[in-house]
Amino acid sequence: MKKFVAVLSAAAMMTSLAACGFTADTANTAASSAETTASAAESTADTAAAADSYKVAIVQQLDHASLDEIRVAIEKELDAKAAEKGITIEYKDFNGQNDATTLNQIGTQVVADGYDAIIPIATLAAQCMTTAAESTKTPVIYAAISDPAAADLTDIDYVTGTSDALNTQSIMDMMFAVQPDIQTVGLLYSNSEANSTTPIAEAKAYLDAKGIAYVEKTGNTNDEIMTAASSMVGQVDAVFTPTDNVVMAAAAAVSETLTKGGIPFYTGADSFVTAGAFATCGVNYTELGTYTADMALDILETGVVPAYHVMDGGIITVNTETAAALGIDYSAFHDLAGQVVEVTTAE
Repeated sequence: MKKFVAVLSAAAMMTSLAACGFTADTANTAASSAETTASAAESTADTAAAADSYKVAIVQQLDHASLDEIRVAIEKELDAKAAEKGITIEYKDFNGQNDATTLNQIGTQVVADGYDAIIPIATLAAQCMTTAAESTKTPVIYAAISDPAAADLTDIDYVTGTSDALNTQSIMDMMFAVQPDIQTVGLLYSNSEANSTTPIAEAKAYLDAKGIAYVEKTGNTNDEIMTAASSMVGQVDAVFTPTDNVVMAAAAAVSETLTKGGIPFYTGADSFVTAGAFATCGVNYTELGTYTADMALDILETGVVPAYHVMDGGIITVNTETAAALGIDYSAFHDLAGQVVEVTTAE
């Protein structure tokens, strides 16, 4: 319609110009110019409309409580921001089921489908999405990467996100605050999890400095993790697991096994604690998901990709049911953190 009106205007102009002594060629040039101007205006309007609509892919590495909590928070914040700003944010969930091949296929699909941004949740998902987006430079805004440098996710101009870097010393301090007579600590983790590499090394250094023995048990499947956890009963006085996605997938069963064995289970995330573990000191994953969503929208609106953000931690979360079952007085935790959150085991 814009073009039609522009052509009619040009025709009227041509008649007027002819009366003033202009040639037909001059009039045709004027008409062509008017049509071009109309097309340019239409293109500008289309661009403005596109800027009010974004497509976001949310790629979750696997199903478990921590990553589910982050995904829900991301989606809730994207919905809230869309309503607040009067824009459209279309997002779609993908799940890699902890399989690199599946995640790579998702990455290929997401890039081919022209998503404006990708939000991978957890390390393997972030690594696969970063590789997939290399050719298009589609912004990748990861969530919950404990050590972005160790995961090779730094110094990439289209990649950023949020880190749930663990303060391992704080968790070790918690152990000895309520169990000063600990002789042996169990270290339960997956040796395929990049998130576990640094905190396990830190835990070993801490325990070595105190002259405390430790027993390492690893696994890469639910069955292997359960076998490892069961083997620790009777051998250790406490167990530590960092923000390990493989162990988290079996957290409820591991927590039950250790609690029945009289062993406090200290972990790297509050979702472990709501699954039945004894306690943690770390970040709030709902806040992390919200912050990640805000980063993604800022990048879409400004085109500027900032450095990754380390979330504030220091929140102690304790499962009161597990504490009662173990007979542990955790009042000393109040001297170690500004905030102690009490939870019970989720159904």
